[in-house]
Amino acid sequence: MPHLNDRASAADPLRVLLLDDDPFQLSLLEDMLEDLGDFNVATANHSKAALAMLQTNPPDLMVCDLSMPDMDGIEFLRHVAEHGYTGTVVLLSGMESGVLKAAERLAMAQGLTILGACAKPVALVELSDLVNLARMHRRPRRSA
Repeated sequence: MPHLNDRASAADPLRVLLLDDDPFQLSLLEDMLEDLGDFNVATANHSKAALAMLQTNPPDLMVCDLSMPDMDGIEFLRHVAEHGYTGTVVLLSGMESGVLKAAERLAMAQGLTILGACAKPVALVELSDLVNLARMHRRPRRSA
């Protein structure tokens, strides 16, 4: 029944990877996504774990904090770009807006699709808008 399989693939939940070293922020983002609909959410609290997840099961959307203890956000995004990540990215940071915008420009220059750069904590309406953008940018998944 290919028709049903086609329909199911179109309805697959958006795969989201959340990267933040603060457990409270990770929990808050997960709760916000739960309020916004059906998502397949993975979390990582350090950059190396996130890079491993990107290799095994690349998400449609990655929401990442720029200030991580094991690798700064710019270095992390460089690795992500070098590994050919084709999904979308939302940057989060508690840093001043100038730093956030500079990181956004650098990531875009490396070929990443940056949907936004947001100050922490991100508002639910802002996250909702970014998730909707991620859905529009979503690439079809290859069937096995």
